Amino acid sequence: MLGRLNHVAIAAPDAVAAGRVYSEGAGAEVSAPVDLPEHGVRVVFVSLPNAKVELLEPLGAESPIAKFLVRNPQGGLHHVCYEVADLVAARDRLVAQGAVPVGDGTPKIGAHGKPVLFFKPTGFSGVLTELEQA
Repeated sequence: MLGRLNHVAIAAPDAVAAGRVYSEGAGAEVSAPVDLPEHGVRVVFVSLPNAKVELLEPLGAESPIAKFLVRNPQGGLHHVCYEVADLVAARDRLVAQGAVPVGDGTPKIGAHGKPVLFFKPTGFSGVLTELEQA
């Protein structure tokens, strides 16, 4: 059911500054920042040969990333994202096994313009997990 790892998301107080570490320090290709007000975040993508790193900065105090940064002021691992061939079928299978979606379980359009769904960390060894329609 799970496909390839799409990205690892890291919360950061300043996504652009965090991106410079990857571009200037590590020589990675880093995108310009993209504001996603519907998700409450600014995103900078770090492209790697086999996946991406998604740097997330809060857009305002109500952002879920702002709440994460209150607990982790320097930032840290926020979630991992896996691709799936059929998001609704993957959701239904995981829910049947006891995984709990974030919200009402309805997929939303994510940062890559594709349907996504998040699952609470309790079902995934303590890690917030995102599934993205491949």
